[in-house]
Amino acid sequence: MVDYSHTGLGKHTQYSDQYDAALLEPIARSKARQQEVSQDLPFTGFDLWTAYEVSWLNPDGLPQIAVGEFSFPCTSDAIIESKSFKLYLNSFIQTSFESQQSVKDILIRDLSAACGAAVEVTLYGVAEYAGFNPIGEPKGVCLDNSSVIIDTYTPNAGFLTANKGDKATEILYSHLLKTNCPVTDQPDWASVYVDYSGPKIDRDGLLKYFVSYRQHQDFHEQCVEQIFSDILQRCHPSQLRVYARYMRRGGLDINPFRSTTQTRPPRLRQVRQ
Repeated sequence: MVDYSHTGLGKHTQYSDQYDAALLEPIARSKARQQEVSQDLPFTGFDLWTAYEVSWLNPDGLPQIAVGEFSFPCTSDAIIESKSFKLYLNSFIQTSFESQQSVKDILIRDLSAACGAAVEVTLYGVAEYAGFNPIGEPKGVCLDNSSVIIDTYTPNAGFLTANKGDKATEILYSHLLKTNCPVTDQPDWASVYVDYSGPKIDRDGLLKYFVSYRQHQDFHEQCVEQIFSDILQRCHPSQLRVYARYMRRGGLDINPFRSTTQTRPPRLRQVRQ
């Protein structure tokens, strides 16, 4: 187990409502992955964070609100520890800014500096976000009603098999992914989507594999990377995309996306988000 005791997770915290970039705590991806980021990765992708509690004051002291989307490339030097990200966003609450654009510029500057890569930031008005990110599901097959016997709750890639003689291009997904924070042991709930082309993946085995993460401790990003790597190695798809929509905590959700190609996932917001 990787030691994260240096972070603010699980510790009493003094909240600041005055802007403070020093609140951000980076965690090296090489530490979380237990390998160097510079090594060849079998995927490309990003981590899409959604912040539902972004607020600041305009020059007249009137509170402004927005929904923020933050895209961190998976090749960045570091991820941002989630509690520190929340504390950082809270520090905007009683700080006056000239405009929404000035807030966006500061967010881009601070987050890019903290993670060591260019971060994309979009701030939406509430109505704008609701219209641009409708709740729904992709055109795929939900695995959750399968009749399977489950007796394994730690990750077991042995459940993953594919029929080499039967090809498929499909999206398979489950709402039953649940993992645990590696520091606080709090549950993290997610829906996970596998979009692939290649030998047809056994659906019951894939569902049992997802459920096997139920007692696993790791950050969202590493769980998705392990799922991607296991499917790639054991099922040999010619193309693969894995996307997880995790439920929010403290007004933030984290949605890692990993792919064999330079593509983006469909715009969707899962009903629990």
